[in-house]
Amino acid sequence: MRLEEKQRVTQELTAQIEESGTIYLTDFTGLNVKAITDFRTRLRDEGLSYRVVKNTLMKRALEDLDLPDLSAHLEGPTGLILSDADPVTPARVLKEFAKANENRPVVKVGVINRVETSPEEVGRIADLPSREVLLGSIAGGLTASVGGIAGALNALFRDIADMIEQVGRKNESA
Repeated sequence: MRLEEKQRVTQELTAQIEESGTIYLTDFTGLNVKAITDFRTRLRDEGLSYRVVKNTLMKRALEDLDLPDLSAHLEGPTGLILSDADPVTPARVLKEFAKANENRPVVKVGVINRVETSPEEVGRIADLPSREVLLGSIAGGLTASVGGIAGALNALFRDIADMIEQVGRKNESA
């Protein structure tokens, strides 16, 4: 690779990483071309991409960014997953694919909102519901609470109306 191309790739990587809120570095050792292609397709279906990066270029790209030092994780084959939105989706795709492919690729490290995340934490993140499901649960909980309050108020007004009616009957009979 010529110097100009290395500089272009480094600048491109820097821009992509800077725009991403979630970064997962993986070791794809043991995966053949067909498996990596399948993995990329699954990620692409979720609006994500998988990129194999040269460790030296990745180190250069990370130099100018306000991120944890990842140089200890940049050894051996390195694949990069970037997500600008939700950290759960790429973690879930990664975990499901690894489960079906003899635990490959292996997560080296994650960075979520500029905080380093261990492979174990990435695995726990993969088990979380997606952002949309969580928002739906919150909305459902709020709706149920409002419905409960409305039901309680309705019962209170009904009881007051019954009480007024009974007082009226008692006054009529007296």
